[in-house]
Amino acid sequence: MRKVSVRQIKAARMLLDWSQDRLAEAADIGIATIKRLEAQDNGLGGRDDTVGKIVGALEQAGIEFQDGKQPGVRMRKGP
Repeated sequence: MRKVSVRQIKAARMLLDWSQDRLAEAADIGIATIKRLEAQDNGLGGRDDTVGKIVGALEQAGIEFQDGKQPGVRMRKGP
């Protein structure tokens, strides 16, 4: 499972101009789960399947997660 931080999730939402509600809908999980996970300030906690749904929804919307020495997020280039 890819390691992403709460800050990366928030940054991805900002790039997409998505609310927490929109992310919850796209990931097919409850808004309370998004709020609880984003209330932390470290690695994205939660069950692997929940994290997979969140990351998958953001990647499907065009987000690329960067890892390594300087983790971050960016929009994928168009076709």
